[in-house]
Amino acid sequence: MQFLSLPVARAKGAILVHAQRAGSRLFKKGRVLSAEDLDLLRASGISQITVARLDADDVGEDEAALRLAELCAGENVRVGAAFTGRANLYAEAAGLVTIDAALVDAVNAVHEAITLATLPSFTRVTARQMLATIKIIPFAVPRGALDTALAVLQRPPVRLARFCQQRVALITTCLETTKPSILDKTRGAVEDRLRALGSTLVLERRVDHAPAPIVPAIHEAMAAGCDLILLFGASAITDRRDVIPAAIQDAGGHILHFGMPVDPGNLLLLAKLGSTTLIGLPGCARSPKLNGFDFVLWRHLAGLSLTARDLMGMGVGGLLSEIPLRPQPRDETEHLEAQAPYVSAVVLAAGQSTRMGRNKLLEPVNGKPLIRYAVEAALASQADETIVVTGHDADALKAALSGLEVRIVHNPEYAKGLSTSVRCGLAAIGDKADGALMLLGDMPAVDAELINRLIAAFAPQEGRAICLASRKGARGNPVLWARRFFDAMAELEGDIGARNLLAAYPELIAEVEAMSDAPLRDIDTPEALAALRSQP
Repeated sequence: MQFLSLPVARAKGAILVHAQRAGSRLFKKGRVLSAEDLDLLRASGISQITVARLDADDVGEDEAALRLAELCAGENVRVGAAFTGRANLYAEAAGLVTIDAALVDAVNAVHEAITLATLPSFTRVTARQMLATIKIIPFAVPRGALDTALAVLQRPPVRLARFCQQRVALITTCLETTKPSILDKTRGAVEDRLRALGSTLVLERRVDHAPAPIVPAIHEAMAAGCDLILLFGASAITDRRDVIPAAIQDAGGHILHFGMPVDPGNLLLLAKLGSTTLIGLPGCARSPKLNGFDFVLWRHLAGLSLTARDLMGMGVGGLLSEIPLRPQPRDETEHLEAQAPYVSAVVLAAGQSTRMGRNKLLEPVNGKPLIRYAVEAALASQADETIVVTGHDADALKAALSGLEVRIVHNPEYAKGLSTSVRCGLAAIGDKADGALMLLGDMPAVDAELINRLIAAFAPQEGRAICLASRKGARGNPVLWARRFFDAMAELEGDIGARNLLAAYPELIAEVEAMSDAPLRDIDTPEALAALRSQP
C-alpha cells in the first residue's frame, strides 16, 4: 500500500487518509474519492491531498475483516457486516462465551495489520452482546498475511454455549437457631439466579442439619427428575467428611472436588449422583453479589465441562471481593457491555404514485409486487423488526405483503406528504430501538447486504449517528437515523423526508458506498418501471 501526497486532480479512486471538509460536506478518512468528490474539493480551494493507493497484492480492509470474522465465529455467534475495516461478532443468545486463547494469539501474531480482540473466556453474556472484534489497522492487508491468518483458523476461536433450561432442587439444612427468614433469603437468592438464566426451582426441602434427613431429600429430588441439586448447609462445609458431603456419599453419590480458588466462594463442593450434578453451596451464595457459585452455576447451565480440574482453573480472575488488609479498593465502576444496535426498519409505502398514474408499489415485477422487494430485503437483513407504513390503497398493499412477518401501520394523513409517513413510522417504533432505518418502497435494487453494511456502520457513540447509502459521491437511500433525531424528524411537515437534517449534522454522517446504483434508483415513472421489467 502506498501513501501519497497528490494533486487533487490525480486522486480519483484513491483512499482519503485524513478527514477533509469540502464546503458543507465532511469527507471522512477511508473514503474512496470519486470524480464528484474531487470537484467539491477543488471548489473548496483544496489543491493537494494525502491519499493511499492499494498495491496489486493488497486486500481491502472490509473484505479482509469479514473473511476473518466468518472463520472466527463458532456456534451461536453472529457476524456483523464489515465497516472501516472492522467486523464484530455478537451473541445470538444468552450464555457463556468460550475463547480459544491459543488461536487468538496465533492470529494476532501473523501481521501487525490484523487484530482480533475478544471477551475473556467464560464471560456470561446476553443476546446481542459483542463477543469479539476483528480490526484491520490500515486500509488493507497484504494478501499473503491474510492467507496465513485464514490458514491458522482451522476451527472457530469464538463460541457461545447457550444456557439450557433445567429443573433444580434446593435442600437447606437447619439448626435450632436458624431463622426462617434466613432460609427464605437463601431461596430468594437462588430463585433469582435461576430465573435470570432461564431455569426453574421446582423443589425445595428444609431438613435438620444431619446426614440422615438429607439423604431422603436427595432421593426425592432425583425421583422428581431434577437436573441439578443444590445443598445449602446451616453451617459452612469445612471438610470432605462434613455433614453435606457425608450425606451425598450416603445417598450413593461421590465427591468430585471440595474448595475452589475463587473469593468469595472458596467453600464450594462439587459432586455427582449418577448423571446428576450436586453442588454444596458456600455461604456467599445467599448474597446477590457475584461469587464463586455463579461461575459454577453458569458452566453447568451452559452444558460446559465441570470437573475438579475446571474448578482448580478458576483462580485467574477469581478474586472478586475485598479483604480488610488490601490497601487499594477494587474499582466497582459499572459499565455497559457493547451490544449490537437494535434497528427498526421502516418501509414507507403510503404514497399516491402521482407520476406513475397508478399505484406503482402494486405493479408486478418478475412475478411479485414491487413493494415486496424492499420489504423482503429488510426482512432478510440484520434489522430487528420491519414496519410498513401504508396509506393509499392500504388494503391492496396489505394483501400484497401476505405471508411476510411485518408490522403494518396505516397513515390516515398520507395525502399530506412523506413527512406524515415518517412520523407514523417513528410512532410505531418501541423504546428499545437505537435507530430507525428509513427505506422507500419503490427502490427494489436495495438489498439486505447494503442494509447490513449500514447497520454495521451505525455507531452513535463513535460519531456515526446518521448512516446513508451513496454511490460515487451521490447520496441516496436508505438512511439509518439514531434515536436522538426522532423528535426532530417527527416535526417535519409536507412532502419531504428528513434530508434537511443532514446539513445540520455533517460530522455525524457516515456514507456507505454501495456496489451499484441501488441507492439512487427509485421507480417513479412508467418508463422507469418498463426499464426495470426489461432487466434480465
